[in-house]
Formats: sequence, structure tokens, C-alpha cells
Amino acid sequence: MTPDPDTQRTFRVDNDEAGQRLDHFLTARCEDLTRSQIQRSISAGGAQVDGNDRPSRYKLVAGQQVSFTLPVSPPVTAEPEDIPLNVVYQDDEILVVDKPVGLVVHPAPGHYSGTLVNALLHRFKSLPGGDAMRAGIVHRLDKDTSGLMVVALTETSLRDLQDQLQQRSIGRMYEALSWGQWDQDEGTLTGALGRHPGLRQRMAVLETGGKSAVTHYSVLEDFGFVQRCEVKLETGRTHQIRVHFAHFNHPVVGDGLYGDDARVKGVHPLDRPAALGMAAAASRQMLHARDLTLRHPATGEPLSFTVPPPDDFNRALTVLRDAAPSA
Repeated sequence: MTPDPDTQRTFRVDNDEAGQRLDHFLTARCEDLTRSQIQRSISAGGAQVDGNDRPSRYKLVAGQQVSFTLPVSPPVTAEPEDIPLNVVYQDDEILVVDKPVGLVVHPAPGHYSGTLVNALLHRFKSLPGGDAMRAGIVHRLDKDTSGLMVVALTETSLRDLQDQLQQRSIGRMYEALSWGQWDQDEGTLTGALGRHPGLRQRMAVLETGGKSAVTHYSVLEDFGFVQRCEVKLETGRTHQIRVHFAHFNHPVVGDGLYGDDARVKGVHPLDRPAALGMAAAASRQMLHARDLTLRHPATGEPLSFTVPPPDDFNRALTVLRDAAPSA
């Protein structure tokens, strides 16, 4: 691997880092990279200790100099693809879609095709944002979160919607199934969010640093061991609802990254069949972007959209409602 001054990093091993494996050392020092990225780069000859190539398991000594070349990812491009979209609203300025479960918004390593951006590029001759990768996207939903998204179709609309998002005047209301019982039927969750210090694919509530995040929730239905909640975002950070709910010990049902579906085992034996049935129906995080409100960027008219949760969410709810005692 040929060193590049723009991708080369050099570190000195401190006394308290002596004895660490090379890959562990670099994972701690390079917080913007995942451990798998670092290990792949080391395997390709991207790490030297005092000028010599070393493997991932090499144990470091205090005072040694570690040189590391960042892994170079192949460029991500987006090509038009004929992917059907569930269009809720469309005019010359905006498009509102009901994003299905499993649809990635942007192409990225591991998801170079089959994304919402690919579908938009096929549907429209041109889209704002400066490049095909933007494709008018104003805000995102996680791959396995369903529901409403607005897309700008002109540069003027993109700027206006981005301003609305920054001013927090775009309303987004979600439905979620969360484990346990909240102490109060409604409340506000706060906590700055940033990249998890040890698990780079996750976000976390941080004591220092991070970006402020505010999530409002209210309980719509109480099933004892699980509650159906309505959730309003005041800010829009990556994985915000999922991280806040998990941080406050009420993870979203079915969330494989932040959740705790082992809680099924702790449910009262009388409720366990319902818990097992619900968990079986929840093949992804039970989180749905149900309502979207905004001001039309051209006319100023207030717009409001609502879409019901998809079948898997409703199946999980049906299991819970069927098992609930009659009033």
C-alpha cells in the first residue's frame, strides 16, 4: 500500500498503551474508523511499527511509532434503477413517499444499488443537491424504519425544506413499540448523541461532546411488558429514537443494534406466549414514521400527511391486543 500524505496517520505509543494489540490500539486512536476497516488495512500492509510491517495481533511497546494508512474505499456512485415507490404526494416542487422496510436511502459501501436514490434518479430527469448522490433528499430514515419522507424536486425547494428542518418547523411523528413500562405516560428524553466510543457502527448518549437531541414520547397503549408509543422528534439525529429509548432502558422492540429482545425470557410466564409471538412478528425495529407536516416551499401552504404502519408492525400489535385481557 503506497502512503498518501492525505491518508497517513502517525502515533506514538504511550506508557498506558504498552502491551496493546496493534489493531486495538488503532481502533482506539482512529475513532472515525471501524475495527474491521482497520484490520483490512493492516492485512493489506497499511500499518508499520518503527518502519516495519506488523500484523493485527502485534503487541506494542511504549515509545514505538505507529504509522497507519487509512483504507481507501471505492467511490460510491448512483445509477438510475426502476424501483417502485409508494408515492403519497407529488407536484412540481416536492415528492412525499412512504418508504418501505428494507429500503436504504443512499448508496453506500454494502448498498451500492437498490436504494431510494437509485429509484429517484430513474423517476426524474434531474434532481437538486449538486450531485446524483443527494438527489433532493432532505432527511433520512434508517433502512428498517418505515414511513414518510419528503424529497425536494427543485433547488429552491431543497433550500427551503432544509431551512424548515434546521428551524425545526417540519413535524415528524412516529409510532414505536418499546419494552417495559415508562414511569410516566408522556415525557421528554434528552441527551447529546454522538458516535459510540467503542462500537463505531452505533450511536450513543455522550456525557461530553455530541449533538443535542430531544425526543418527546407519549404512551398510546399499555400491554404490561410492552407499550405502544407515539414519538415526536424535536431534533433529527442519527438513530435518535432508538438510542434515546435504549438509553432510558426502554429499547424499541426488534432493534437488533440497540435493543434487548432477550427480555422475552424475563416476561411473566403468563405473558410469555404473547411476548414470543410479538417478537416473532417483529423482524426489524418496530418504528414507523407515521405523520409528516411541513410548509409547502413554493406556496407556503401547510401540508400534513399520514400513513398507517406496515403489516409487520400491525401483526405484532394484533398479537398483543389478542392477548390483552378484556375490559
